[in-house]
Amino acid sequence: MIRRLSTPLKVGLGAAVIGISLAVIGIMRGQVPLNPLSVLLALGISGGSWGLVAWAVATAAVDVEQDIATAEQESNEEVLS
Repeated sequence: MIRRLSTPLKVGLGAAVIGISLAVIGIMRGQVPLNPLSVLLALGISGGSWGLVAWAVATAAVDVEQDIATAEQESNEEVLS
């Protein structure tokens, strides 16, 4: 299943796991009240924001790489003709 996911999605999921792990560490250290809603919000906000930002950056990087490859291919075709 992991092989079917796109690279930006893998990066986003990895960052979300890191964000959730950091939230769990904060919860264990007592930085978040042990109210279930507070715990869920801490996990959701940290995992969601880290995952979303990492996914967006990785998607932009993949798009730029594809644009560069297309431009290089077009310039090579012009040189050969």
